[in-house]
Amino acid sequence: MTEKLIKPELLAPAGNMEKCKMALRYGADAVYLGGKMFGLRAFANNFELDEIKEACDFAHSLGKKVYVTVNIFAHNSDIEKLPDYLLGLQKAGADALLISDLGVWSVASRVVPDMPLHVSTQANTTNWASVQAWQALGAERVVLARELSLKEIEEIGAKAEVELESFVHGAMCISYSGRCLLSSYLTGRDGNRGACAQACRWEYTLHEKNRPGESYDLEEDEHGTYVMNSKDLCLLARIPQLVKAGVCSLKIEGRMKSVHYVATVVSVYRKAIDAFMADPEGYKVQPEWLEELNKVSHRPYTEGFAFGTPGADAQVYTTSSYEQTHDFVGIVLSYDKQMKQALIEQRNNVKNGEELELLMPDGTLMPLALTDMRDGEGTPIDCAPHARQHFYISCGTELLPDSLLRRKIL
Repeated sequence: MTEKLIKPELLAPAGNMEKCKMALRYGADAVYLGGKMFGLRAFANNFELDEIKEACDFAHSLGKKVYVTVNIFAHNSDIEKLPDYLLGLQKAGADALLISDLGVWSVASRVVPDMPLHVSTQANTTNWASVQAWQALGAERVVLARELSLKEIEEIGAKAEVELESFVHGAMCISYSGRCLLSSYLTGRDGNRGACAQACRWEYTLHEKNRPGESYDLEEDEHGTYVMNSKDLCLLARIPQLVKAGVCSLKIEGRMKSVHYVATVVSVYRKAIDAFMADPEGYKVQPEWLEELNKVSHRPYTEGFAFGTPGADAQVYTTSSYEQTHDFVGIVLSYDKQMKQALIEQRNNVKNGEELELLMPDGTLMPLALTDMRDGEGTPIDCAPHARQHFYISCGTELLPDSLLRRKIL
């Protein structure tokens, strides 16, 4: 008899309130976000406690969850402020805390004993013994290191009695599970305290000690080389192996990414997970899913460590630039059924008559022509050049709020 598969949670990043709500509306089962303190994304628009409460209330109204990162490597001064902050998160309604530091874990276990604790990927958990040790400390879930192969994840799943979470999509860096000193060394901005400068993406040349002023490309390319510039992770094709290995939460990276990125990637993985659960044996990646993933800003995709240590083709050596096939140009705020009119918020300069593409929160993808553009007073306009300008268009099809408008890059 075939063992019954448990549908995995789709976990999405939330860099601010808009991204949080978009991720949940586009199909995420839960989001993870950071507060103003103790998180590892200092330059995201992190949440105040009252905003975390708003996010939790919104998620809970949809039957979904919010996890809060408390995953810095804490110093003495951090510990002094920690208890009050943890109590604030509990009061705000957080469903779990993501922690990597053992001292922070100890404080949380004492101060908020009923709060579910998840072991952050920063703890670089790479073996079943570590998972069992965290379980003994009260962990409800362990986020596995990205450096694991599918075979190793399966071995851990066979011995684990706690929930397992694994990254399936997003940026990767040269560090080991995010533990990197490069940014701190070169810029003074500590990636382990939320302030990474992404120094691994910079262009580097080689200098020889006895030849001052001379530099040598590490590869034969006139632009230099980007030896630490990893491709982006994409494990869309490996959802069956991950679920069968015991992974209960599939995690998307990207709290610093755009609204367009978060909504699009979540929408793709929502369709993929649902397709897998509907027909596990017949699951295959659909071409339109890959087309969608190429529409957002990204680096070329790789399966990372899924089948062992990545080879030379897992890096991009000639540029640190991103690629994408579409620009995000607007978002639907509302639709008037009687007037057959949609209210749009501009996110990039658009013109009357343009042929665009629209993605709705329910996954519907359709062409959309901007016709009869009008400003807030109803005056016809030729374009919407101003940042976040509101304008109306005529549209016979009902458009769902938070639908995304895109323009193909020619």
